[in-house]
Amino acid sequence: MQRPGTSLLVIDDDDKVRHSIAIHLEQCGFEVLQAGTARDGLTLMASEQPELVLCDLQIEDASMSGIDLLSRLGEVGPGTPAIVISADGVMSDVVEALRQGASDYLIRPQDDLEVLEHAVRRTLDRARLRNENERIRERLERANLELENRLRELRDDQAAGRQVQLNMLPPSPWPSNDFLFEHRILPSLYLSGDFVDYFRISETQLAFYLADVSGHGASSAFATVLLKFMTTRLLYEQRKTHEHGPIAFQPSDVLDHINRSLISCKLGKHVTMLGGVIDEQQQTLTYSVGGHLPLPVLLVDGKADYLQGKGKPVGLFDDAEYENHEIPLPDTFTLTLCSDGVLDCVEGTTLKEKEDRLPSLVEQACGDLPRFMQLLGLEEPRVMPDDISVLMLSRKQQ
Repeated sequence: MQRPGTSLLVIDDDDKVRHSIAIHLEQCGFEVLQAGTARDGLTLMASEQPELVLCDLQIEDASMSGIDLLSRLGEVGPGTPAIVISADGVMSDVVEALRQGASDYLIRPQDDLEVLEHAVRRTLDRARLRNENERIRERLERANLELENRLRELRDDQAAGRQVQLNMLPPSPWPSNDFLFEHRILPSLYLSGDFVDYFRISETQLAFYLADVSGHGASSAFATVLLKFMTTRLLYEQRKTHEHGPIAFQPSDVLDHINRSLISCKLGKHVTMLGGVIDEQQQTLTYSVGGHLPLPVLLVDGKADYLQGKGKPVGLFDDAEYENHEIPLPDTFTLTLCSDGVLDCVEGTTLKEKEDRLPSLVEQACGDLPRFMQLLGLEEPRVMPDDISVLMLSRKQQ
């Protein structure tokens, strides 16, 4: 079925042949323009922009030859297909016509005009397919360019977010009096949903926590920024209240405060957390668990065991309550806190087997964080299915 409005231009100095071709093509549903000279053909080409040109290669025109006309047609209407009609089949003419951009080459006499019609339809189909492919290519190029720009913006945003996260993290290692804090965080994506922090809250108190935000990527990383803000704000308020002496709040107070804040923010994110406060005067560790596994592993005299405790995840339940657990601090010890991503690196077919094996790895590491990461197979960064974080605090014999 011929599309209505398809226009053709026939350029031929033989009026009889030109009219015959035009009448037949009009009967086939085309709109046909006619030109008896090369100059008139170029004028119609420029003004009407037909979809296809049929050109007599032996046109008698003092100003230009048929080959010259074909070349000029390509300049006036770039991309418009041209079918050349010739009274002879000289191979050199065929080659030159095709080199100048002709789409097809027909030999006179055209007794069977259906052959000409078929050539016209075939050439138009090819041209439309080529034009459609060109439009698709241009759309793809625009889409690819837009995607590249979006990806560049995303990488810039990720780089900025990563730098924010790095700036929020405490130094590692960080000594404070008799204690040494170290950490490692390996994000599964560019940004991490795991976070650790440790800091002095008074002259005789140290605090620390490890948090594992649900999910991965930017949204989880944003939640770690909120955690830093919440804990910093809570510490600031406590210091205003207790300008002199130890701060009174307990780890359970921190978890409860974060739980209520996350629920009110409606981020759709929850956190598993382990938090603790070291009292250097009393030589005690008070800690609280917010749905976090594995539990902390305490290494004393070469023997490692899990600390006990339980609690609901933070940011999910309005009625969540968190308990404080207090233990005396040995003269020499190492406490290892891990996110659950560490268990992916521990041998075992079940979660229980992995959890049972983790204390033995802590024992083999002897309180050395690089050694512990090596035992987990994480001495060199690699892509993991989950974020991995390790916080290790220790007091060694002087």
